Amino acid sequence: MRIALLAASTVVFLAACGTSPQQPPAAPAIPTVSAAQQAVAVLASASGSLVSGTVTVTPMGTGLHLTGEVGGLPANSTHAFHVHEKGDCSAADASSAGPHFNPFDTEHGQAGSGAHHAGDMNNIVANAEGVATINAHVEGVTLGGGAVNDVANRALIVHAAPDDYTSQPAGNAGARVACGIIKITQ
Repeated sequence: MRIALLAASTVVFLAACGTSPQQPPAAPAIPTVSAAQQAVAVLASASGSLVSGTVTVTPMGTGLHLTGEVGGLPANSTHAFHVHEKGDCSAADASSAGPHFNPFDTEHGQAGSGAHHAGDMNNIVANAEGVATINAHVEGVTLGGGAVNDVANRALIVHAAPDDYTSQPAGNAGARVACGIIKITQ
């Protein structure tokens, strides 16, 4: 009798497990963790400028941290600094890099101050020698892995003028004076 009761209990238990309602699959989340450890963008002159530099891109928190130097800028000048859509610096004026990186179709603005493109960053400032030290953070983007917000193999651009953070679609930042592709190194 005990064996029959145990067998019946087991059948009821297994049947109940097999008929539990299925949970709908969760909506895919936009990744905030980067697949790569580091990337480098070597910036070369564009639009007839003498601007060049190197920027290292490293995952940090829920975004990426950019460090490096850009030289050949006018002394004590301010310049827009953005990630652009395409990883193509082949045009003499870097127009081949396309518009700002904007995977979420938002308006242009200042990073950290409301709506802005994923590629919008704060302006950089050159010192008396024409060198700008880069120490920037970009939230909500990843490095590697192919997510919609991945900046790997996209262009990093320095503009001739500062970003006004309000003019659409690009902040009235002027010519593109340097361009480099964000390439994963490790």
